[in-house]
Amino acid sequence: MIVALDTNILLRFTDTTAAHHPVVVQALDTLRLQGDSLRIFPQAVYEFWVAATRPIANNGLGLSPVDCDQVITGLLTAFPLLDDQAGLFTEWRTLVTAHDCKGKVAHDARFVAAMRTHGLTQLLTFNTGDFARYPGLTVLDPATIAAPPPSTTP
Repeated sequence: MIVALDTNILLRFTDTTAAHHPVVVQALDTLRLQGDSLRIFPQAVYEFWVAATRPIANNGLGLSPVDCDQVITGLLTAFPLLDDQAGLFTEWRTLVTAHDCKGKVAHDARFVAAMRTHGLTQLLTFNTGDFARYPGLTVLDPATIAAPPPSTTP
């Protein structure tokens, strides 16, 4: 299966000081061990740039553009890019009208539109509730994936 990675996954993966960094690393390792392919969309890269170059005092990573570009190069090596497809705008417009998207949730709709134009159904994100409105989408929570399986011994 191909699993799309949300921007919040990329941010916590690259920020080794983030509280959720170990959870993300474990979840990504688990998905890879299961045979899943991990991919990113241009939107995740754009959003990563915005957050990564924002000052730390403003909830960013405080990276310079040069440093951010180097990090993105590494992300693109680790998680190949799925370019935007023809029909993305039309799919996005269909989603925002069908699901009554207002304000910033329209960004999530664009992410889902990108997934649909590629025929993908699985997304790894910490913002699971943000994507609940979209039928046919399997939203994966990194904490759930990273959690060890329950013990079977009595």
